[in-house]
Amino acid sequence: MRAAASALRVEMPRAGAASPSPERATLVLMSREHEPVMAAELTELLAPRPGEVAVDCTFGGGGHAERIAAELGPTGTLICIDRDPAAEARYEELAAAAPCRTRFLGTDFAAGLRALAGEGMTPDMVYMDLGISSMQVDAMERGFSYSYDAPLDMRMDTRQRLSAGDVVNEWPESRIAQVLRRFGEERYAGGIAREIVRRRPLRTTSELVAAVKAGMPASARFGGGHPAKRTFQAIRIAVNGELDSIDDALPTAWSMLPVGGRLAAISFHSLEDRRVKRFMAGLAQGCVCPPELPVCACGRVPEAELLTRRAVAPGPDEIAANPRSKSAHLRAAVKVAENAVTEGAR
Repeated sequence: MRAAASALRVEMPRAGAASPSPERATLVLMSREHEPVMAAELTELLAPRPGEVAVDCTFGGGGHAERIAAELGPTGTLICIDRDPAAEARYEELAAAAPCRTRFLGTDFAAGLRALAGEGMTPDMVYMDLGISSMQVDAMERGFSYSYDAPLDMRMDTRQRLSAGDVVNEWPESRIAQVLRRFGEERYAGGIAREIVRRRPLRTTSELVAAVKAGMPASARFGGGHPAKRTFQAIRIAVNGELDSIDDALPTAWSMLPVGGRLAAISFHSLEDRRVKRFMAGLAQGCVCPPELPVCACGRVPEAELLTRRAVAPGPDEIAANPRSKSAHLRAAVKVAENAVTEGAR
């Protein structure tokens, strides 16, 4: 869950009108107010300096981008990436006032990073605020939330074809159960998948919530948060290919950085954070020879120095002001070497 936003207007149907289709889903931003999660901590770890180049992989409402842009100055460059068409309008507002050069790529951040790498771009820092943004959750008609009755959509890019409705109504029961286990770590995946298939066609988020509740024991519906939380997370991840994007983007971003370049990521659930943690820890690892060898034969040296030995979490004041930030984890690393193998081991 990315940063919180306020003062949003959602286009909803008039009384008696049909619910909007996923193709017509829109998000209208009515305010520049935006509270990015751990913005001060992220800025401190990245330490942007005048004249540097920064890549914001998940522009969203632009809260982190505003902070970074302020430090880059007129000779610096901020490149913003976001696949949500609604983000581009917010970017135009930022670009008009930014004290640095700016650029926007309207695509998934993994594809955007590949495009920049193809151009030979060597940014000084790359950062990503993973998961869904609060603006997307609060746009009721987009179907991300189990708190509103809306069409089953969940597309971060409203131009793509696959939607949550396609997943629940067309995918086989076994595949749905697999998605719930893998992407939602849902204990009752089998029962929920059977109930989803039994109730087809499902058209709205409320119908999906009802199927989830019916597919789990009554005792599991109480305590531990909303019973549909894991199912909605899993289907959203499947629709948007979120974990594949992370797996693709992390090594691409790292390969672009020069020595001294910084990489940071904010994650909001264990599936995201686990990937970031393992990736950075692997870069920071030196010799991988068996301990019984008297001397190193692999020649591996660390490529990264971890800027966060443990994940940074929001403070109590931030959590009180923005409860959605509670699960956030921030990790960062700086590149200290290219090619993590010494010459003698090659």
